[in-house]
Amino acid sequence: MAELDKLRSSKIPIVWVLGGPGSGKGTQCARLVEKYGFQHLSSGDLLRDEVQSGSAKGKEINEMMVKGQLVPRQVVLDLLKQAILKNVDNAKGYLIDGYPREVEQGEDFEKDIAPCSLVLYFDCKDETMTQRLLGRAATSGRTDDNAETIKKRLVTFHNCSEPVIAKYTQKVVSICADTDTDTIFAQCTSSVDKVLAERN
Repeated sequence: MAELDKLRSSKIPIVWVLGGPGSGKGTQCARLVEKYGFQHLSSGDLLRDEVQSGSAKGKEINEMMVKGQLVPRQVVLDLLKQAILKNVDNAKGYLIDGYPREVEQGEDFEKDIAPCSLVLYFDCKDETMTQRLLGRAATSGRTDDNAETIKKRLVTFHNCSEPVIAKYTQKVVSICADTDTDTIFAQCTSSVDKVLAERN
């Protein structure tokens, strides 16, 4: 596949963005997109878009989600690959948000798509994430922003992400995400700038 070869031989940075619910990933990704012109891809958004498209694949995904089943790794990977290769000619970089959720996903991604250049890990205290999510619940109307669900989501996040962080330790930059957004953004940009400098 010509696009895949182009991506692999290019110096386009691929950044995985990891962090628990409420760690501020979304806010920082939006600012990084604005500063660098990177493409922001979230596996959750891609799955929801596919469901809304009404395609045969979307219907299958919807059935799994309704039953509470996990969507197979390969399905998520294929959606990511499509989204990445769609505009590889104009891409300045990719922020892959909330992915990989497990070590195998990371291995599949690097084998099937391209190596990841950097992992930004938003390291945030559980209390901070819980407070932020409960604060968001007041305005978001999201049913999963309640104390009991948040606790479960945090446990799942830690169980899944810690092995990923351990596996990719040489690429991981740990961002202290308990502080204010400007301080966090400064940490993010200094890491991205380093990756860009190495590629020029």
